[in-house]
Amino acid sequence: MMSSKVYCLAQFQPKPGKEKELFQVLQSLEPNTVREDGCIQYRVTRHIQSPFAEGNSFPIVFNEIWANMAAFEAHCQRKEIVDFFNTYCLAKDGLAADWNVCVYSDEPENYDSPKI
Repeated sequence: MMSSKVYCLAQFQPKPGKEKELFQVLQSLEPNTVREDGCIQYRVTRHIQSPFAEGNSFPIVFNEIWANMAAFEAHCQRKEIVDFFNTYCLAKDGLAADWNVCVYSDEPENYDSPKI
């Protein structure tokens, strides 16, 4: 059986001076989300400096692992998550200037999965 896991990186660019506040709001989403059946990992992180990792990134990034696409998409439709985007991203007075949410698979293209 092939890997059904979905990996999500959800990056957020806070408005000037709003990084701590946005980070705290994002942290508040963790307790309910980690209780979802399909949630394997859901952790908000902030960009830190290292001479071995000098790339560019939005300063706040969720590192998420979901059991499958259905679990990820169900999460995205939860009222708490929809409300977060409406209040803190889409609203004119929100805390986020920009955001970038992408999902990934760990499976190679045309993976020859074993028949079980």
